[in-house]
Amino acid sequence: MKPSAGSPLRTNGVISDFGAYFIHRPEIATLVPIDSEEARREYTERIHQRLPIEIDQYTVLNIHRIGIDAPVSLVYDELARWSGESPCWPNHIATVENVNGSLEHIRIVAFGGWIRWLRGNIRQLNTDFGLLFRLTALEFKDNSEPVDVDNARYLLYECSGGYPIGVFCMYARSAVESLAEPEQTQLFLAVSFNFYGREEGLVPSVMHKVWQGIHDRVTSNVMNRFKGLFEARFASLKAGGGDDLG
Repeated sequence: MKPSAGSPLRTNGVISDFGAYFIHRPEIATLVPIDSEEARREYTERIHQRLPIEIDQYTVLNIHRIGIDAPVSLVYDELARWSGESPCWPNHIATVENVNGSLEHIRIVAFGGWIRWLRGNIRQLNTDFGLLFRLTALEFKDNSEPVDVDNARYLLYECSGGYPIGVFCMYARSAVESLAEPEQTQLFLAVSFNFYGREEGLVPSVMHKVWQGIHDRVTSNVMNRFKGLFEARFASLKAGGGDDLG
């Protein structure tokens, strides 16, 4: 993989978000190809072995992966700081709202700045106005176990209240020497769901294709930004500069 370009710049509005996440072509391709039923079965089994979930009931399985030259513990700690202040998320378009300041309950709201203004000025609008979906924590694993050869850490969520009814996970593990993974950490972002809780036959295939293209472009840019931010933080810490980035 190419080296990161350093800590990413924050976007400053909706147009900036579109440019950075929807239009910009990411430097590193992150999508894991799952282009056959055999590949899907293989990844379903891998997920089941590592996470306390079943994904067989979901029609969409999407996995992205990137190598990060920083320790797993740092990568997890940075992921656990996820909020609307992150420079790695299109927060002006899909705004992160940490409910009661908690990482366990997150709301993703469309165009959050505008939606908050509308809520404040139109009494008839309830708190779910503009909601894309909710994330509710299923399990956080913040340290490795003695028998865990992967040194894995993860944030695992249930998705509800919007178009993805399923699960979402950010999973980090140490590099596997036998696979010749050069970076210290491999980071995965995986989502498995049904559109609006419906089975595949009830949702037009064109919606799947449109979502796939948008999701893959945005997620790849998010993952590339993660790489840049986390590697820059690690370099700063090694240099004794403290944690003053992003």
